[in-house]
Amino acid sequence: MEKKTARLTLLIDPHKKRAFEQLCAAQDLTPSQVVRQLIRDYLRDHGVEYESRPDLATKDAPGRE
Repeated sequence: MEKKTARLTLLIDPHKKRAFEQLCAAQDLTPSQVVRQLIRDYLRDHGVEYESRPDLATKDAPGRE
């Protein structure tokens, strides 16, 4: 999971929001978990690469302890 987060604000129909929240709760997931997974899937499906853990990329860099 990413260490730092950024906020994504969106507008959604209240009925869809309620149905989405109920479905997430029934699956023991938070809406945020589901949206993050949807975004990861969307990026993967479109061949978009991104750094999800930049701290790992620099951890073993020369001069790092």
